[in-house]
Amino acid sequence: MDQFLNWLNQSSLKIFMVLSIPLTIYMVFYIRFKMKDKHRSLVLILLYLFSFLVVSKFSYDMFKEINFTDVKNDRYQLVIKKLEDIRESQRAHKTIKGVFQNNWDNLVKFIENDSFTITQRRDSSIVDEILTKRYGGVKTFKDIVIVDTLGFVSVKDSLFGNDSRYKDMMYVPFAEDETTKFVLNSGFINQNNIEIPVFEVKVKKSVILYDQPQDLILKENDVKSVDGVNGPEIRIGSMTEVNDNGNWPKNYSK
Repeated sequence: MDQFLNWLNQSSLKIFMVLSIPLTIYMVFYIRFKMKDKHRSLVLILLYLFSFLVVSKFSYDMFKEINFTDVKNDRYQLVIKKLEDIRESQRAHKTIKGVFQNNWDNLVKFIENDSFTITQRRDSSIVDEILTKRYGGVKTFKDIVIVDTLGFVSVKDSLFGNDSRYKDMMYVPFAEDETTKFVLNSGFINQNNIEIPVFEVKVKKSVILYDQPQDLILKENDVKSVDGVNGPEIRIGSMTEVNDNGNWPKNYSK
């Protein structure tokens, strides 16, 4: 229904624009060649009024779109910053736990309580007992890699330092309800008989832009452009492929 109303609104504007051109030409012709002088002043006033209404309509629509674009860009950038924090948190969770998290409270607890292990790899060699025995006691060596544990650093300090923004990264900025959360999913997909962890976080554009003109929201949902956020959602990750990218262009991450 919303898509139909959006189409109807756009179609009406196009019809109005197309008809206004021949109508204006006809009015000028009629006033100049056929109209009586006593009626000309009234018609000219009406024509000027019509022109003023047309200009006002287009000016209003232009201002409305410019304002919508400014609001949209500002809100998208803040939403994307949160999604990028969530992605880094999920990457850390997978590094340490081997899977992605599908619960916001558990993800916050992980950030506060878990740590990265700092390691150092070094090459070494040891006696290969099997080959030494095979060669009659002649010592034979083999190369190995030794992993030393140097220490630990907390996930919180590594990702956020002294900033506590991770505690509310799940809440959607600018949503009508301040408790609205991003939709969080995680699981596995099978590739070549291997279960690979995946995750996805998303929010509908209409949630972020709820207080903006409905016709422009519907238009934004249909965006297909290299410079825009395509589709009706802003999301990061995927539940159908191994991918933790966002669906926005680079200019929104600056």
